Amino acid sequence: MARKLHFSEDELADRRARACRAMQAAGLDGVLCFRQESMFWLTGYDTFGFVFFQCLYLGADGRMTLLTRAPDRLQAAQTSVIDDVRIWVDGPDAAPATELRAILEAQGCRGRRLGVEWEAYGLTARNGQRLAAALDGVCVLSDASDLVSRLRVVKSPAELAYVRRAAELADAALAAGRAVAGPGADEGAILAAMQAEVLRGGGDEPANEQIIGSGPHALLCRTHTGRRVLDARDMLTIEFAGAYRHYHAAFMRTLAIGTPDPRLVDMHKASVDALHACEDALRPGRPISEVFDAHSRVLDAAGYRDMRMNACGYSLGTTFAPNWMDWPMFYSGQPYVAEAGNVFFIHIIVFDAAAGLAMTLGRTSEVTPQGAHPLSTASLEFRI
Repeated sequence: MARKLHFSEDELADRRARACRAMQAAGLDGVLCFRQESMFWLTGYDTFGFVFFQCLYLGADGRMTLLTRAPDRLQAAQTSVIDDVRIWVDGPDAAPATELRAILEAQGCRGRRLGVEWEAYGLTARNGQRLAAALDGVCVLSDASDLVSRLRVVKSPAELAYVRRAAELADAALAAGRAVAGPGADEGAILAAMQAEVLRGGGDEPANEQIIGSGPHALLCRTHTGRRVLDARDMLTIEFAGAYRHYHAAFMRTLAIGTPDPRLVDMHKASVDALHACEDALRPGRPISEVFDAHSRVLDAAGYRDMRMNACGYSLGTTFAPNWMDWPMFYSGQPYVAEAGNVFFIHIIVFDAAAGLAMTLGRTSEVTPQGAHPLSTASLEFRI
């Protein structure tokens, strides 16, 4: 079966070589990947089959074996460079962790130190316990949850091209949403118009549900079931991401429906000032805690200390369900030092729960040698 890869085999091989060097530096003989992001980044393997037990073994010598279920055999053959694919069979007595032990023993891993991506949506607590029990006395296990994630945080030119395309799709989606929004508009119709722009442009569904809320729901940062029709005077909060080849570019906006409360206008001005301050602080060679410090300094001075969040964004890249958030996040004391090639979503969120007022503003930036470069061309004006 012909392979359909989104990156060159040379780029994928270079990523695995970097991962192997990171393993060796950490004293690991191999790593057990359970994060779908890691599998995609290392090999191109593209699936949502990680909701079941699935593991990619990558040895420090570069050897790879994937253990998965039958539906993903052809998925791996078509989307990845993995040649050694093993299948565990569904059944009441299925024990994929035990089958993985046999694979590792055959690879010469007995007595070796292996890293495990314990922090992975694809590795439930029960399966993690079964894995630990199956490998007890066979291998020495060490937490390597962030080994590949730390490599992924700096994007290659090919990855940045996908992020930029995602940002173009996000801008198109925002324009489509604004065209539909207004008194009497249904939130579902707004979302449908926005996601249609992404899909028509060759993009993907995002790694988590898009967030939309009006009225009292404009003060929520999470999605919820059920849609609402906008009133003649209303607020509409949207957090949305364009996605292309699983790479995300997010934005956040609160739109005014009808004449806005004057307090919203002031909240928007403070949010614009805070966003610009955050983008000015996002520079290579500087800890990204300075971005959060800029966020809090501006909002606190404007009188919104008790209405802001304790984080103001996070890295974006290739992510899978259930969310598009990636490591690291902007918060006080975050030690990560920004590098050219990072991609970050900065969001400003101000919720006045007592008054029932919401204001949000956010966009995605690429870190260049000169500093943050916003990828969105959409206006930051307060749209009514």
